[in-house]
Amino acid sequence: MRKFLKTTFFILGLALGSPAWTYDAEIAKSYQQLFSNVVGAGAGKALNFVSAEAFTQSLREGKSWVAIDVRTPVEAELFTLSLPGSLAIPTNEVFTPENLALIPRNKPVIIVCKSGARATAVGTSLRHIGFDNVHILKGGFQGLASYFGPKQAY
Repeated sequence: MRKFLKTTFFILGLALGSPAWTYDAEIAKSYQQLFSNVVGAGAGKALNFVSAEAFTQSLREGKSWVAIDVRTPVEAELFTLSLPGSLAIPTNEVFTPENLALIPRNKPVIIVCKSGARATAVGTSLRHIGFDNVHILKGGFQGLASYFGPKQAY
């Protein structure tokens, strides 16, 4: 019965288009190392989150960021990033060799999406593969829009 259920779930997973992943102890160990300093009040900093306020302030102070918008092309039709050097690379295309080659290693990079969820996944994954200069805009465009009212704009 157990073998039947395991086979059924495997086939169901294939039918639904999800990959049939197996546990990999080495990958788990590498993630344990990546997240080892994510504790307590400093968890957000350890994950390289940057608040809308801190991001805006750093721009005013002249810090140069390479911003990467990981939303879909349809989402980016109405509004997108206008920072010099910013990139629009949808989440499902970030990890191709040609797009990874576009991401600088010698400048600070900030990953942006609608709410911060995709940016967190992409930013964490980029850091996991060796991009130590990658940060995540906390709250994404929604967080930036909430912070950036008329008072903050001027």
